[in-house]
Amino acid sequence: MKRDEILSRALGPAAPELTCEQCFEELDRYVELVVSGERADERVPGMHAHLDGCPACAEDFRSLRDLVARQED
Repeated sequence: MKRDEILSRALGPAAPELTCEQCFEELDRYVELVVSGERADERVPGMHAHLDGCPACAEDFRSLRDLVARQED
């Protein structure tokens, strides 16, 4: 892990962040926005910050994003 990444995780997000429960509730919509090239971070504020700091939710995001992207092809 890079030094900047370690510091970022230790200091926490600079912007508002969702909880894991909120992340789970918004994940489908966020993934659809990401895959379609929409401004996902503007439409679901706090999601990006949460995914940066929560490895479990980030893994769920990557898995769902990859699944949706394969279905779009």
